[in-house]
Formats: sequence, structure tokens, C-alpha cells
Amino acid sequence: MSSAGESNDKEFSSYLYQYVPSLAAAVVAIAIFAILTIAHIYRLIMQRAWFCVAFAVGGLFETVGYVGRAIGHSNKDARDPFIIQSILILVAPALFAATIYMTLGRLIRATDGAKYSMIRVTWMTKIFVVGDVLSFFIQGGGGGIMASGDADKLKLGEKIILGALFLQIIMFGLFVLASIIFHYRMRKQPTPQSYDPDLKWETTLYVLYTISAIIMIRNIFRAAEYAGGHNGALPRVEWPIYVFDALLMALTMVIFYWRYPPAKQLKVCKSEFSIEVPRAQIVDASERFKEERSP
Repeated sequence: MSSAGESNDKEFSSYLYQYVPSLAAAVVAIAIFAILTIAHIYRLIMQRAWFCVAFAVGGLFETVGYVGRAIGHSNKDARDPFIIQSILILVAPALFAATIYMTLGRLIRATDGAKYSMIRVTWMTKIFVVGDVLSFFIQGGGGGIMASGDADKLKLGEKIILGALFLQIIMFGLFVLASIIFHYRMRKQPTPQSYDPDLKWETTLYVLYTISAIIMIRNIFRAAEYAGGHNGALPRVEWPIYVFDALLMALTMVIFYWRYPPAKQLKVCKSEFSIEVPRAQIVDASERFKEERSP
């Protein structure tokens, strides 16, 4: 007679892969994401672009996630590797998005374009990153609920993840809208700082647009996957996760590395709480100080 634990494992195993995961595809994905992650870590250290750390961590999540899929090839009913690959591959793009949001905020400050932002610049990064972090934890929590092995909780976890993906899609839509409005206003009335050839603010925006579109396509695919349920058409075959997730996320990492943000210019940003004092007032105060000190 089987124990309760063994019965639960058998029940859970029926909700794992509906195919044998490809070892070759997983190994290729591991190699690609590992190389790209190492490249990003090296670049952010060399350029001291610490605001890009989340992007590199996202690459690490992708790498470890596909290690879980590789393990699943020889044992597709193993619970832990399935949970690892399911959660890490699911939440990694949220870390890519966090870096994208921070890049826009820094770009607006570096160009002195706060007046052109549809959202107050002191709140922009906070709003988008908080929304992204919230989506990150909701997706992770949904994945944890799905890992319980209970059929009812599996459906609940799918609904939670679906809600988090919709939240991420909405945040991306608002982000793209904010970027376009800033772009239009800056082109119409450029600031002196925007003429800095090293800043490349417009090129950086085009990169953000491209990456945002790629991640949006991926999120729509994952939303369709979870909307169809575990027994839907998408979870029954393996190739969609490599075409609409692994390939798109690898492309995101390649593009971001190829057109890396000008970290030196973006990190030398005006403080959100700085107070500008006119030069005339400084000179006047200096002269009065000298007069008071003179005998």
C-alpha cells in the first residue's frame, strides 16, 4: 500500500511535462544564456553600470532554469527540477524589465528632460520598478502554489500567474507610452544636454523600444499559455517555449549588450532633490563674505 507522500508525488507528476524535454535544446539554451550572462557581468563591472545588475541576474535565472529542463530529460517526473525551470524561466524577464525602467529614468535626468516626462521623474522609476517587482513576486508565488501537487491549487496558481503577466503587460504599455511622449517632446524642443554626442539618448530609446516589444511578445505568449490551462494546446508541445521565450530572451540580451546604455553618462545624473542656486547669487555671497572678513 503506497504512502500519502508517494500518492501526492504521483498526482503531482501527472501535472509535469506532457512530453520528454529535449536535452539538446536545453543544453544549447544553457550555453547561450551562460555566455551572455558572463558577458553582461563583465561589461557592467567594467563600466560600473550597477543599475544593470538586475539584467545580469535575469540571465542567470534563464541559465539555471534551462538546467532544470535538461535534468527533466532523464526524469520528467522529478519535482524539484520542474519547479526550478518553471519559476526561474517565468520570472527572468521581470528582471530585464527592471533594468529597462531604470535606464529610462536615468536617461531623462541625464538629458535634463524631466519637464518632458508624462510622469514626474522622481516617481517614474519607482512606479515601474515597484510594479515590476510586484509582478515578479506574484509570478513566483503562483509558481510555488502550482508546485503543491494539488489539482485545485494548480488551477489557482495558473490564474495568479496569468494575473501577474497581465500586470506586467499593462506596465510595459505605460512604459512605452511614457517613452514615446518623452521622445516626441525632446525632439521638438531639445535640451542643451541632449546634444552630448556620448549620451546617445535617442539610440538608447530605440533600444528600449525594441527590447520592450520583444518582452511584450513573450509575455503575451506566456499569458496565452496559462490562459489555456495545463491541458491546453501550448503546454502539450515543447517548441513554443524555445521559439517564443528562450529565443526572444536571448535576443533581448544580445541587443542590450550590443547597444549597452552609456553608463558613464547615465550614472552622473542630477540628484532628484538637488537645488540649483544661480551663479550670480553665489558670486554676490562670496563678495559679501570677503568684505565682512576684511579689516
